[in-house]
Amino acid sequence: MRSSITGRLWRLLGAAAAATALTAGATTSVAAAGPASTAAALREVMFVGNNWEGTADVIDSHGDFAKIGRVNVVPDKDRRLAEIYLNPIKLIYFLGIRNGPGEGHDQLVDDLYSTPDGTALVASRPSFADVVSIDLATGKLKWRFAVAGYRADHMAVSPDGTKVAVSASTANTVQVLDINTGAQLGSFATGDKPHENVYTDGGRYLWNMSIGNVETDLDSPQQDWTKGDRHITVVDTSTYRVVKTIDMRARLDAFGRSDLSNAVRPAVFSPDFGKLYFQVSFFNGFIEYDVATDKITRVKTLPKNPATSDDRTTFVNDSRHHGLSMSPDGSKLCVAGTMDDYATVVDRASLQEGTLVPAVKPYWATVSGDGRDCVISESGADQVTAIDFATGQKVVSVPVGDHPQRVRLAHVPAGWTSPAG
Repeated sequence: MRSSITGRLWRLLGAAAAATALTAGATTSVAAAGPASTAAALREVMFVGNNWEGTADVIDSHGDFAKIGRVNVVPDKDRRLAEIYLNPIKLIYFLGIRNGPGEGHDQLVDDLYSTPDGTALVASRPSFADVVSIDLATGKLKWRFAVAGYRADHMAVSPDGTKVAVSASTANTVQVLDINTGAQLGSFATGDKPHENVYTDGGRYLWNMSIGNVETDLDSPQQDWTKGDRHITVVDTSTYRVVKTIDMRARLDAFGRSDLSNAVRPAVFSPDFGKLYFQVSFFNGFIEYDVATDKITRVKTLPKNPATSDDRTTFVNDSRHHGLSMSPDGSKLCVAGTMDDYATVVDRASLQEGTLVPAVKPYWATVSGDGRDCVISESGADQVTAIDFATGQKVVSVPVGDHPQRVRLAHVPAGWTSPAG
């Protein structure tokens, strides 16, 4: 059960975090960038962020998903810890992350991508409240961006690979950076605790989903009002002005599901961006939303694991199911049933689930480089597992580091090996 003391600390410090939003965000260039790569040969891989370990495993993007190498995402850990322990406010948040969303561990790498030329890994680090670029040849920092507030969360990279958006969760802000330099290009306000970010329409729009306060034990439906302002914020990426906001509360009520939370968790669009599929707090299933009509059209309830408690305070950060991806042709969905310890492939037309593939606290779902498999992170088993979209059956599992969460397609130079040290 989460500490009620931790919850109070986060709420008391919320105003202070928001106040820093306008002053944080200076980019520190740690190492001078070399000349731009000219058509260097690249290898497609997957980055696996080992959140509690502070490393990123690099694996093949398809086939046997063999491990290629590893990158230390916290080469500056001692320096960051020294700064935190000398600042009482930062220390309170640091310990709040450890004892709240970190489940007793520091959160050292949340989301991660590669730069377009494959020379650097760019990662958000929740406990250090920053985004960093790691040189894949040397393992050293290229730049560091301190986010507004005290925690960095989910990111998204623009379709052209040049911009990275990061949720500054305690400041209720999304900040958009130049992926090569770390310079801030824009920002916009969100609901409480911004989480998932998704670019749509070729990068014209950016959608952010705010999940509200997930660090408290006030999880019963009668206490839902304590969870804060949860809505989707859609911005035009040419100006970062808000185009619209969508609160799923009214849409869920209209569909007859007032029992479901409106805290939108992982989400995925159909290939034509006409349908949005998303998970919500406390729910074993997902929801289909029609973008054009602005209505929820279907709700899919997935099986419960009889061994999983229905006590909501035992769910990790309110997320009974956390992880959703779609096959490239849009015919299948892949669902990570986090607290129910399985993953399953669902036919999009019928919403019929396939085999429940056993998995230990699966925390994310993505798509392999060849589009054939769904790849989930098993945070409780320290491995990633591939599941065939066509058959719904497990293909292979590959051991990785401590508590893998985000898994992303990326590129490294052909012939790349782990940097020394």
